[in-house]
Amino acid sequence: MPPPSPPDACPPRRRLILGAVGLSAAALAGCSAPATAQRGLPDFADLAERVLPSVVNIAVQSETVIPIPPEFRGTPFERYFRGRRERVQGAGSGFIIDPSGFIVTNHHVIGHAQRVTVALQNGTELPARVVGTDELTDLALLRVETRTPLPALTWGSSARARVGEWVMTAGNPFGLGGTITVGIISARGRDIGAGPFDDFIQTDAAINPGNSGGPVFNLAGEVIGISTAIYSPSGANAGIAFATPSDLARPVIEQLRREGRVERGWLGVSVQELVGEEARGGRRAVLVTDLVRNGPAARAGLRVGDIVVAINGERIENSRQLVRAVAAVPPGQSVRLSVQRDGRTQEVTVQVGRRPSGAG
Repeated sequence: MPPPSPPDACPPRRRLILGAVGLSAAALAGCSAPATAQRGLPDFADLAERVLPSVVNIAVQSETVIPIPPEFRGTPFERYFRGRRERVQGAGSGFIIDPSGFIVTNHHVIGHAQRVTVALQNGTELPARVVGTDELTDLALLRVETRTPLPALTWGSSARARVGEWVMTAGNPFGLGGTITVGIISARGRDIGAGPFDDFIQTDAAINPGNSGGPVFNLAGEVIGISTAIYSPSGANAGIAFATPSDLARPVIEQLRREGRVERGWLGVSVQELVGEEARGGRRAVLVTDLVRNGPAARAGLRVGDIVVAINGERIENSRQLVRAVAAVPPGQSVRLSVQRDGRTQEVTVQVGRRPSGAG
């Protein structure tokens, strides 16, 4: 019969707490070391108290047409279903960026809502007007009317954020409101196949349905991201969440505020990437595979088979980089493309067009 185990010097509650913060084996050797390790963790209480008044809950109401059941199509009963609508309700998060009442959220939170209501942390509910939305970056700007200035947040630089840094998120998960979670930046520059402007910050902070449109803060309380999507086989938090970086979101929001919409430059080309031996000199480049008839690039003389290596002197190594560089150019302005054709490099000047809705 084995000898009895020695009494545990650490009470069970202490073991549970320490296990939750993932201490190393060395820290578990005694009961005094974990207390030191805990003191090294950031305290988010002051930060949460400061920024939560600027985080809002968003409720939306819309109507959708009820599809006719297949079994009733072509029967006398079809007329009973034709034109029937049902009311759909949804919830999301947002944050105030201006004391006068401008609020940022996700495009997919707003959708085609007929009614949008913003709830402040103090319980005040205000009707909101949609100033503009941008589907490509999944961003939307709202405006509420208020007699008193609202507490606003400030933008931070997502470019300065580093993998491994602490972040805090806030939002309205499952409609609970006023909820914060913390984690670290797990990765940057994530492409999740959402669109040509994918450049997501990945974090392991707990994000759930209803968090969409909520802010992601650095430890200074600046907004460096906007919660947008999660990877979850179950539909709930799985430790992988994605946020639109502030450096991408901020100019979009500013344009929505000025003009109510976002206009982007467009070449009218289809491209694919060349790597290694396929590219001239073994460097990455972009091959033109198709041209839109009478599009900007076709009118400028670009040809299928041209290899784009630079735009306005800046090296281009992949199609996403080319799309973003052109999209940043106001329609009507010109760009200079450096292309390789028949073994020679030449310059082609293209007057950028306006990106059509739904363009890839």
